[in-house]
Amino acid sequence: MNLLAAIFNALRLPELRNKLLFTAGLLVVYRLFSNVTIPGASPSALQSLFNSQPLLGLLDLFSGGGLSTFSVVALGLNPFINASIIMQLMTVVSVRLDEISKEGELGRRRFTRWVRYLTVPLAFGQSYGFTVLFQNATPPILPTSMDWFQRLTIMLTLTAGTVLAMWIGELITEYGIGNGVSLVIFAGIVARAPRTLGSSVVGHSTGGGLADLVPFALLGVIAVIAIAFVIEVQQAQRKIPIQSAQRLTGGRTVQGRQSFLPLRVNTAGVIPIIFALSIMTFPTILAGYFAGAPTGTWYRNLADWVRGNFVPYGPNLSSTIAYNAAYFLFIFGFTYFYTFVQFKPDDVADNLRRYSTFIPGIRPGRPTAEYLTHVMNRITLAGAIFLGLITVVLPIVAARVSNIPPTQMYLGGTALLIVVGVALDTMKQLETQLVMRQYRGFIR
Repeated sequence: MNLLAAIFNALRLPELRNKLLFTAGLLVVYRLFSNVTIPGASPSALQSLFNSQPLLGLLDLFSGGGLSTFSVVALGLNPFINASIIMQLMTVVSVRLDEISKEGELGRRRFTRWVRYLTVPLAFGQSYGFTVLFQNATPPILPTSMDWFQRLTIMLTLTAGTVLAMWIGELITEYGIGNGVSLVIFAGIVARAPRTLGSSVVGHSTGGGLADLVPFALLGVIAVIAIAFVIEVQQAQRKIPIQSAQRLTGGRTVQGRQSFLPLRVNTAGVIPIIFALSIMTFPTILAGYFAGAPTGTWYRNLADWVRGNFVPYGPNLSSTIAYNAAYFLFIFGFTYFYTFVQFKPDDVADNLRRYSTFIPGIRPGRPTAEYLTHVMNRITLAGAIFLGLITVVLPIVAARVSNIPPTQMYLGGTALLIVVGVALDTMKQLETQLVMRQYRGFIR
């Protein structure tokens, strides 16, 4: 059952139809706010900055398109995602936070509340960074004579936009269909597709008729192959066979059952890309603070060099190779790091032993944890290479084959991964709810 069939079947059921309409309505509201721009920003200067800084385009991707228009929701869900990542990492450092996260529904609610609290200062700080960056851009996006009250007003507006986006995402998660945060980003990517693809075709047109469409046909073939590759890896699992022991429950003997423990190849999802993107954008954003420094000083020269060379497609081949190699290595390392933050072999082995379940041929306890660690190391290698290829290598290969500059490509590797991943997860949730509905009807 594909996504369209699942949606069609869900629309015939009143309960699921209401959830789908509720989700669509909130996404439309978010898209409306993404077109409400903040007064005082120069659209032409903003477009010039985004054309010269491809990394800002990736940040715009996670904001649902609000950053490229400097709208009320320009920050999007970036601060919320960063707060969630920070809190998950804190569970590794703090034993108390780790215990709270395992306290069931009550612990999850407390954990989510702290993520919300952390989102506000992160959004406020990030909004300050963007006001400085846009004020020191060449040409300036915000007025250089902006006083502290105007800056504070913009910062409060952007922070409020992030809180609004976070609220919409949580409403979708609770009352709608799918993960609200992912769907907000998904809707931003899909909503901008027609306009962006149209401008790419017009910008690449040379008046050669059908010959102008050949690069886009090649790009379409690459996109189809990439989508099939992403679907295969996203669905790929390593199934570890497990056996539950025979036990006595309620005065009767319960026979053991055979099952399997699914380990996903790409357990980390797109989080390593966000990690790596944050690291790679930090020097450029920091250099933007020194754009107004006196000419000839060493820190002004260093800032100009960073802004001109520390970009995905630099002025020469060596800088391009160095940047993309560093980006690939960061994604590779963060994939391993975040996978073992999410999947803890010691906890899994302890849970298996607690429920009298074991892996055939592996002793319970420490040997089971070591075996799971060994297996996860091997399959995470494939997942890390996959994320690096999709994010770093795919845009370069597509640009070489189609002769379309990467800045004119709409669906890069990261966008492709988000769109396909969210579509697959939404389809699974729709199918699950349809199956549950059928079971209810059968029982009645």
